[in-house]
Amino acid sequence: MPKIPLRQGGPAARIAVIPGDGIGQEVTPEAVKVLRAVTAATGRTVEFVEFDWGADKYLRDGISLPPGSVEMLRDEFDAILFGALGDPRVPTNQHAADILLGLRFKLDLYVNARPVELLHDRLTPLRDRTERDIRLIVFRENTEGLYVGVGGFFKKDTPDEIAVQEDVNSRKGVERIIRYAFQYARQRKLKRVCMSDKSNAMTFAHDLWQRVFKEVRQEYSDIDSRHLYIDTLAMEIVRDPGQFDVIVTCNLFGDIVSDLGAQLAGGLGLAPSGNIHPGRTSLFEPVHGSAPNIAGKGTANPLGSVLTSAMMLEFLGWEREAAATRAAVKSALFKNYLTSDLGGDKTTREVGTWLANCVSSNAVADL
Repeated sequence: MPKIPLRQGGPAARIAVIPGDGIGQEVTPEAVKVLRAVTAATGRTVEFVEFDWGADKYLRDGISLPPGSVEMLRDEFDAILFGALGDPRVPTNQHAADILLGLRFKLDLYVNARPVELLHDRLTPLRDRTERDIRLIVFRENTEGLYVGVGGFFKKDTPDEIAVQEDVNSRKGVERIIRYAFQYARQRKLKRVCMSDKSNAMTFAHDLWQRVFKEVRQEYSDIDSRHLYIDTLAMEIVRDPGQFDVIVTCNLFGDIVSDLGAQLAGGLGLAPSGNIHPGRTSLFEPVHGSAPNIAGKGTANPLGSVLTSAMMLEFLGWEREAAATRAAVKSALFKNYLTSDLGGDKTTREVGTWLANCVSSNAVADL
């Protein structure tokens, strides 16, 4: 898996845990179980502090993100392990927007990193593709674009209603995510960076992306860089995912194309992500969402959350523990010790316990 940039951590770390809603409350404890096992095996000291921010608290107390919480997380924690947000009892999902988008924006987590890696050949819907063919990473600009909430309604709920949503792009925001993608590729000795936009239609916002990309790429002549319109990129990922190493794009397109990539690698249940500001407290979350339709049934797949924890370990600079965690997930896939969505017959807890036992052995063997 392409590695996430390191935060130079010592032997100890303090992790905030926010399970959130739905299956987040089931898979997050299993990821913590695995984290405890792997760090105990290698002698790391980790303190986990759990926060009950989610729909239950919002409905009970009217509070989504408590006052002072952003500053507390920024100053007192090394990283945040996140579950999922979304509950049908809150149809507007206001609490989810307040918490997740609030943390992304207020902590300035401008990098959304979405690795796409096929861990077992049988998982991809693409014919004749193997693990060697699907191995890339998508960097999505995470603090601007159409997700900033700038816009409004005029004559709402009338036949003449108008809805406006503004796409916000700053030179600072565009340049730092593009530069990050190139730096990542150079540091990891990856050969190719692809920037994707829709500048043929979005002639102002994505003209900025075009101009900045042309400027920054000149500093990285050792890397093969190219541009594809987002519709072409989507087609090309399906046709030949092996042609990509690093993809960088805007907030909306990154959201969409990384989900496409996840499906090629086995689905959202295996998709980790990181919301990162290099060198600062960053947030790591699986991509699958809260899945209220299966919450509480013990069938939720914890692998996405465990792979997310491996990303967090890499961010902390704990490479050995991250490698042991990924190896345990891969072993579960090959031995079919899985939940029903991946063809197994195990419960969420059974998979988590098996991974914890496996990861301890992997970490010790690597010492």
